[in-house]
Amino acid sequence: MALVTTKEMFRKAYEGGYAIGAFNINNMEIIQAITEAAEELRSPVILQVSAGARKYAKHEYLMALAQAAIKDTGIDLALHLDHGADFEICKACIDGGFTSVMIDGSKYSFEENIALTKKVVEYAHANGVTVEGELGKLAGVEDDVHVTADDAMFTNPAEVEEFVTRTGVDSLAIAIGTSHGAYKFKPGTKPQLRFDILEEVARRLPQFPIVLHGASSVPQEFVDEINALGGKMPDAIGIPESMLRQAAKMAVCKINIDSDIRLAMTAGIRRVLTQQPDVFDPRTYLSVARDEVRKMVKHKIVDVLGSNNTL
Repeated sequence: MALVTTKEMFRKAYEGGYAIGAFNINNMEIIQAITEAAEELRSPVILQVSAGARKYAKHEYLMALAQAAIKDTGIDLALHLDHGADFEICKACIDGGFTSVMIDGSKYSFEENIALTKKVVEYAHANGVTVEGELGKLAGVEDDVHVTADDAMFTNPAEVEEFVTRTGVDSLAIAIGTSHGAYKFKPGTKPQLRFDILEEVARRLPQFPIVLHGASSVPQEFVDEINALGGKMPDAIGIPESMLRQAAKMAVCKINIDSDIRLAMTAGIRRVLTQQPDVFDPRTYLSVARDEVRKMVKHKIVDVLGSNNTL
């Protein structure tokens, strides 16, 4: 068992009508929860690292934890850089052992995005690493990604063929209505994915892996529990999981999940510290937090991604 690229994962996912979960990692407990859930359910999985997580946990620690998870669970894992902002961070992750990187040139013009993405692809492919590019911009906030609603834009299907052909990317993140962060839509609005855009992209890029960012669908019960335990969090309204499952049955082969992990972990920690105020052993509350993340990941694998029993 080893760190692997996403290429074979995505081929099987496309053919099987399911998606791979790309779960953001920040520490040991989160990695354990994700990989133990994947092992139990026999599901492929991607460990995803943001620039913020890489700075927080440090590159070498994350690499060692990923290798430990492979040894512990006996399953292959992909280690992916999420939202690489420039060539330099992508190169550092490639040189440091990541098996997949995303270069996010969506803030640039179409031609500038192509030039930057192609540069990363050429270096990555020369080193046996797969690359995800992005067309369109999602609104919301996640670590270093900040896009206002006014600046967000849907992916233009007419551009996807040229982008993929000229850059050589292995997968493409598109904007069809998801949003970064936990609090995605104004009260009274109805979340909706643009399946018409997804269908047109799939028609223009047959058998090509599509990625959805900002696809956490935060359970209201987590927010309610955190608020009941003294938190101050607004309602979390996400894309309905039924829509994400539908996307996974189409061309979407990778769905990114981050906010759900954060809220599951926070709810578990708050519960312990509220019910047992004398607790001072981190293992007590972090083990509960790990259990909550594991339960959430298992739910996503079975009910949203459909990737269980595919290894």
